[in-house]
Amino acid sequence: MNEPTAYRLPVGHDTAAVEVHRPAPITPAHTVPLVPVQPGSSPAVASIVLPDGRVVTGYAIEPAKPEPVAAKPLVSRTAVNIALGGIGFGAVCGGLVLLTTFIAALAALIHQLIILAAVIFGGWIAVQIFGASGRSGGNTFHIRKAVIKRNHFHG
Repeated sequence: MNEPTAYRLPVGHDTAAVEVHRPAPITPAHTVPLVPVQPGSSPAVASIVLPDGRVVTGYAIEPAKPEPVAAKPLVSRTAVNIALGGIGFGAVCGGLVLLTTFIAALAALIHQLIILAAVIFGGWIAVQIFGASGRSGGNTFHIRKAVIKRNHFHG
């Protein structure tokens, strides 16, 4: 009895009648928009008689006036920007040339200082090594022929 059906409701289960309510749309009232008109500024009504005798009455429509064309500059903005970029690049290149010259001069100065230090330090060492040997105040050792017997020095 409680077996599911295609509608997934158990057999013998009574369903209530379903009522569907659909609201009716409200039609809006068509109103004409009011345009404020200054007295004396309303356009004149023109009437035209057609060749077949009909009379057409209406307001005169002024033709649309084209907007004034802006005067083109003599030189385009792109050309001006390219020219200004070239001037700026030229100014920077001059500075870069000076910068590279300064770096090369600084490297040469450091190189010369290293060579000068090597010459001075090398000269000081040479004087220390090959200097006058007749100085006093040092210990003098005279080496004689010695005999070593059983780990004992006899001099």
